[in-house]
Amino acid sequence: MKHILKPTCMLAFLAFLGCAESSRTTEDTTNDSMAVNYNSDADTVATVTEPNLVLPAPDTTHRAQKRSKTIGWPQGKTPVAPVGFTVTKFAADLKHPRRIYIAPNKDIFVVESDDEQKSANQITLFRDTNNDGQPEMREVFMTGLKQPYGMLVLNGYFYVANTDGLMRYPYKAGQTKLTASGEKLLDLPAGGYNHHWTRNLIASPDGSKIYISVGSASNVGEYGMKEEERRANILQVNPDGTGEKVYASGLRNPVGMDWYPGSNTLWTAVNERDEIGDELVPDYLTSVKEGAFYGWPYSYFGQNIDPRRKGERPDLVQKAIMPEVPLGAHTASLGLEFYNGSKFPAKYRNGVFIGQHGSWNRTEFAGYKVVFVPFQDGRPNGKYEDFLTGFIADASKNEVYGRPVGIAELPDGSLLVADDEGNTIWRVAAK
Repeated sequence: MKHILKPTCMLAFLAFLGCAESSRTTEDTTNDSMAVNYNSDADTVATVTEPNLVLPAPDTTHRAQKRSKTIGWPQGKTPVAPVGFTVTKFAADLKHPRRIYIAPNKDIFVVESDDEQKSANQITLFRDTNNDGQPEMREVFMTGLKQPYGMLVLNGYFYVANTDGLMRYPYKAGQTKLTASGEKLLDLPAGGYNHHWTRNLIASPDGSKIYISVGSASNVGEYGMKEEERRANILQVNPDGTGEKVYASGLRNPVGMDWYPGSNTLWTAVNERDEIGDELVPDYLTSVKEGAFYGWPYSYFGQNIDPRRKGERPDLVQKAIMPEVPLGAHTASLGLEFYNGSKFPAKYRNGVFIGQHGSWNRTEFAGYKVVFVPFQDGRPNGKYEDFLTGFIADASKNEVYGRPVGIAELPDGSLLVADDEGNTIWRVAAK
C-alpha cells in the first residue's frame, strides 16, 4: 500500500535526501503521471501543480540501527564543497559545538552543549576583527548553563535558551564575558524522557516577539500525551517572557528556524519520527503558519495516519498541514540558514542551507552533510543539491569524521558550519 500526499498548491518536492552511496532504484510510478516517488536516493525534484508524493507503507516492525562512530578529522582533511568554494577550519578543539549565532556587532557566539551527562554547558565568543576568515580572539563567554542551544541579542539583553528555560542577561555589545546571574523569564518542559533537549530562539523581524522551538519528549507520544504538554511546538512570547502562546503545533522536533529574507514568513527544519521504515518518515522543511497543526504524533506529511496512533484525534488529523519539502527519512535535519549574501553564485541567493546531523534508525546512512534548497519568490524552487559532504569516513565500518549541525552566515558572505562530533567550526567561502 502506498501513501499519497496531495497538496493544494504549487510546491517544490525534494525526493533525494538520503544516503548518496546507496544504489537502490526509484519505484515505478508509470501508473500515476502526477506522482513524485519518494526515495531518499533519487536525485530529482518536481515542481508541478497538485503533485502526489508517494511514500511507502509504514512498517511498525522496523528496528534497523546503524549508529555512527566518530573517528575525528585527519590532519589536513576537510569536508568537501562544490567547485568554486573553499573549506577551511575556522575553530577547533571545541566541546561539542552545536549552534552558531552572529550578533549585530558581528561577534560570533558558539554554544558548546550535549546530552545532559556530557554537556560543556558554555558559550564561546569568537571575533574576527580584520575579516580574514580567522578569529583573532577566542574567549569563554558564559559557563554554568544547562544544555543551552538558542541565543539572541535583543534590546540590550543576551538571551539563552537552556533546555529547561529561557534566560535573559544584561548585555553591552562588545563585552567578552557575561558573569551576571541573569533572570529566568520562562520555564520550559525538560522533565522525564528529554532526548529532544534543544530549545532554539529567534526574534520576529521587528523585535516585538520571540519564538522558541521545543521538541517532543518521545518518538510518537508513547509515554502519554500528558508528557507532551507545551512540547512539539513553536512557542511565541514577548521579550520579557510574558504572553506565551502556541504559535504552531504538531512539529515533532523543530530545531532550525529562520525568516525568509525580507519577509515575515518563518521556516523551520523538523526531525520526524522513527521506527516505521528506512524511508519513513522524511524530515522536512516547512513554512510555519500561525495556529497550524503539522500532524505529530497522529499523522505525518498531512493526513497519513501513524498506525501506532490510529483512531486518535481525527479532528487534528483532518486539519494537519503538509510541509513543503521532504528532507529524507532519519537525516536529522537540524541547522537552517537562509542565504542573504551576494558572494555566493546567484543561484544560492535567498535559498536555504540545512545541516543534516545524520541517521541511526536506518539500514544505510542518510544525512551527514549540508544540503541546499533553492528558493524563488519566497517558495522552494528547482533542484535540490548537496552542498557540504565528506563527513562519512567509511560507511561499511560505520565511521564518520564528524557531523554537521548549526549553520550561520558571516557578514562577509561566507558560511560557518558547526561540526559537533568533530569539535570544529568549518568556514565555507566562495573563491
